Amino acid sequence: MKRILVPTDFSKQAENALKIAAQIAKKHDSEIYLLHSLEMPLHLNSSADSGGMPESIYFIKLAEKHFAEVLEKPYLKDIKVYEAIGHNEIYNDINETVSTKEIDMILMGSHGSSGFKEMFIGSNTEKVVRTSNIPVLVIKNEHEQFDINDFVFASDFSEECRDSIQRAGKFANETGATMHLLNVNTPSGFKTTSEANEKMKKYVSTMNLENYTLNIYNDTSVEKGILNFAKDTNAQLIGMSTHGRKGLAHFFNGSISEDLVNHANMPVITFKI
Repeated sequence: MKRILVPTDFSKQAENALKIAAQIAKKHDSEIYLLHSLEMPLHLNSSADSGGMPESIYFIKLAEKHFAEVLEKPYLKDIKVYEAIGHNEIYNDINETVSTKEIDMILMGSHGSSGFKEMFIGSNTEKVVRTSNIPVLVIKNEHEQFDINDFVFASDFSEECRDSIQRAGKFANETGATMHLLNVNTPSGFKTTSEANEKMKKYVSTMNLENYTLNIYNDTSVEKGILNFAKDTNAQLIGMSTHGRKGLAHFFNGSISEDLVNHANMPVITFKI
C-alpha cells in the first residue's frame, strides 16, 4: 500500500476517507493521491457566477482553493500528498490515475444515514467498484482510530474467487489483521457442517494464507449471515469479491441484497475477481 488514491468532492464523507488514508499512510509510509473530478466538458463557457470566466476555469480555481485548505489539515502532516483535478467522469479519472500512478488501493467515503444503498446502487462509488482492478475501501463513518484486528471475508469458495481471496489475505497480513474466511449456510444452499468444513479446508490447502480462521455461519440469507457474523466477532472490516462490470450481485449467484451494504455500519473493502 505505497500509493493510496482518495477521490474527493471536499465533503465531510470524503474527509472521513482521507483521515483513514492518512492513518494508513503513516503506518506504511504511503503516499496519498487526492483526486477531484469536475465531471464537466472543458469547452463550456461563460458562467454568470464566474464573472465571465470560462466555467471550467472557475471550478478549477475553486478546487485549487479547496485543495489548499485540505493540505493544511494537521492529520496530513509529514505525509506526501499529491493533488490532481480530473475533467471526466469520476470513475474514468480514477482508472486513469490508478494506471498512470500505479495506485495500490482506492479509499472512498459514503454519504449519510442512507449509507451504502445510496453509494453502491447507481452511483459513482458503485461504478468505481465495478470498474476498479484494485481494492476499493469504502468508509461510512468517521474513525478516530482505524485499527483492523478482525477482517471478515465472505466467499462462496468458487475457483474464480481464489485470486481475490489471496489478495485479501495479503491485505490482512499488511494490516496485521486476522482474516475470518466465512461461508454463510442458508436454507436454499444448505450444506452440513462437515461438508462445508471439508470444502473450505481443501480450498485453502493450496493457498499461501497466514493468520486466518475458517467459519461457517447459519442464517436465513447470505447478507444477514455476513452482518451477524461480523457483529458477533466484533470485526472492523467486511470484505467481498466483485465481478467487474457484472457488479457485486454476481458474487452471491446474482442475489446480494442492498441490505448488506446499506446496513453494514463498518468499512467494506472489495477485491475484483
